[in-house]
Amino acid sequence: MQSLIKLIAFTSLITARVAWGQENTIKLVYPPTNHQTKTDKIFLLGSAPATGQVFINTQPIKRSQAGHFAPSFPLKLGENLFTVRYQNQELLLRVTRLANQAEIPKGLAFAPNSLTPAVDISRLPTEEICFNAIAPLNAKVAVNIGKQTVDLLPQPQQISLPSNSAIFINKNQPIPELTPGKYRGCRKLQTGGDWQQPEFQLTFNGKTLTQPSIGKVQTLTPNKLPVVEVTAETAVARTGPSTDYSRLTPLPKGVVAAVTAKEGDWLRLDYGGWINSQETRLLAGTVATSSVIRSVTSRQLSTATEIIFPLQVPVPVSVTHGDGTFTLTLHNTHAQTDIIRLDDSPVISRLDWQQIAPKTVQYTFHLKNKQQWGYKLIYRNTSLVLSLRHPPKIAKKQQQPLSGIKILLNPGQGGQESGAAGPNGVLAKDLNLQVTKLLRYELVKRGATVVMTRQEDRELSLGERQKMIEQEEPAIALTFHYRFLPDDGDAENTKGVSSYWYHPQAQSLAVFLQNRLVKNLGRPSFGVFWNNLALTRPHIAPSVLLELGFMSNPDEFEQIVNQQAQKKKAKALADGIVEWFKSR
Repeated sequence: MQSLIKLIAFTSLITARVAWGQENTIKLVYPPTNHQTKTDKIFLLGSAPATGQVFINTQPIKRSQAGHFAPSFPLKLGENLFTVRYQNQELLLRVTRLANQAEIPKGLAFAPNSLTPAVDISRLPTEEICFNAIAPLNAKVAVNIGKQTVDLLPQPQQISLPSNSAIFINKNQPIPELTPGKYRGCRKLQTGGDWQQPEFQLTFNGKTLTQPSIGKVQTLTPNKLPVVEVTAETAVARTGPSTDYSRLTPLPKGVVAAVTAKEGDWLRLDYGGWINSQETRLLAGTVATSSVIRSVTSRQLSTATEIIFPLQVPVPVSVTHGDGTFTLTLHNTHAQTDIIRLDDSPVISRLDWQQIAPKTVQYTFHLKNKQQWGYKLIYRNTSLVLSLRHPPKIAKKQQQPLSGIKILLNPGQGGQESGAAGPNGVLAKDLNLQVTKLLRYELVKRGATVVMTRQEDRELSLGERQKMIEQEEPAIALTFHYRFLPDDGDAENTKGVSSYWYHPQAQSLAVFLQNRLVKNLGRPSFGVFWNNLALTRPHIAPSVLLELGFMSNPDEFEQIVNQQAQKKKAKALADGIVEWFKSR
C-alpha cells in the first residue's frame, strides 16, 4: 500500500510515495517548507539507506558512506522541477526562483514601493536629501518639494555589493550591473522647520502622472536641535540609519546629545552615531549642551581598576583597542584637566590624554600586557566610570592548571530554536549541547569553574545569553555552533571549523583554538573571522564563537555526530584553553 506525504517547499509541493510501514526511507531535509530564493542554484540535502542508488532527475548522485547527499543544481527563473528517487520511493520538488530586480513599468506608472524617501527624514541645511524612483525607460522624472523642483536622472550603471555573508561562499566581490529604469536626484533644501511632502512627477509618452512619496522631509534649524537622553542600559549605536550599518561603541544609559538627523525610527546624534529612537526619550525644552572635564581619579578593586571621569552631563563615548593600549574618547567635551590620580595598577602602566578636536577629548591607557581581559563602562549620575579588569591568576598546579579560573560555555540554540538540521534530521541544538557538556567535563578535570548558559533543551534569547556573560564575569566566554550554507553554497565541498571574534581582546583566543583544532585533530580550516555577532560582542571578557563543522556537508556530518570524534574535540579544546592561559 502506498501513502502520499506532502511537503510544501518554496511555493510548490514535494510529494513522496513510500511503501506503507517501510522504515528505511529517503529523507529530504533541505530546502525547507515554503522557502523561496533569489539565487541561481540550490543544494538538496538529505539521506537514504547507504545501499542502493539515489537519482535526481534521472542522474545518479554522490553520497557519503552513511548515505547522505547534498548535490547542487542550477535554477532558472520561475518554477524548477526536481524528481528525487530511491528504489520505489519518489519525491517531486518544485522550486521557485524569484527575480533579483524590481520590474520596470511599461506604462505610465512608478514601480510599486520604489519612491524614496519611504520614511520621514530630516537633515541639516548643509546636507543633501536624495530622491529615488523606478519608472519606464526614457521617461522624465522630477520631484516637487515646496517651491523647488529636483530633476531625477537615469542611473543605468551601478555597482552592486552582495551581503556580508557572501564572504562565506567566496562571492563578496562588487558586481557591475546595468539597471535601467532607476532615477535619482539630490538637493540641499534650505527652508527649515516644517515637514514637507515630496511629490513625484512622471512624464511618459506625452502623459503626466503625479504621486506623493510616503515619507516627508524636514530641514532642521541648527540652533533649535532636539535633544534626547539614552534610556536603554546599553544603546546600540551604528554608522547609519538601519541595522544594515556597522555597530559603534554602545552608549551607556543616561547619555545626552542633540539630534542632527532623523530617518524613520533612527536618530543621528551630534557626535555622528545613529541610534534607534526607541532607546531614547526626548528632553523637551533642553538646549544642546556639552561638558568640561577637570581632574580624573582611579581606585583599585579586587578584580579591576576603576577610573572615574567627573562630567557635567553624560556625553557620548567610544572605545578603541590597540596593541597594548585602550583608548576612551569623550565627545562633546572640553578639557580643563590639570591633575590625574593613577596609582600603580595590575593593568595600567600610564594614562595619556589630549584634546584631539574642539569638542573631543581622548584618553589612552598604556597597558602592562598586550592581552586585555574585559571592561565595563557606565554612568553614575553624571560621572563616567570605566573598569578595566585584572588578569586572572593562573595556577601552577600540574593536575589542575585551570584552578580558580571561571569559564562560561554557551551551547547555541535550544528549545524552539533548533538550528540547522543534518542530512538525517539530527539538529544542531542537540549537537551543540553534547559537545559543550563533554568540554565542561574536561575543563572541570583541569580545575576550572564552569558556568553553562543551558544544560538542557531550553530556549534562551541572545540577550539572555549576553546578560549571563555580563553577570558572571568569566575569564573567557565560548559559544559553540555548527554551520550551514546558504542556498547557492557548495555543500558537497565546503567543510571545516571556523572561529569568530569581535573585540581585539578575543582575537588571540580565537586564533589559538582554531589552530588547535586544525593542527591537533587534522580538521580542515574554514577560517578565522572578525564578525559582529551577538555572542562575540560582550566586552566584559574575551568572547569567542566556534563553528565546529558544517551540518550541510554529508561527509563532515558523519564526523560531527561520531561520539569518539566529539570526545577528541572536547579534549583538544580543553588542552588548548590551558595552553592559551599559560601563554598569556
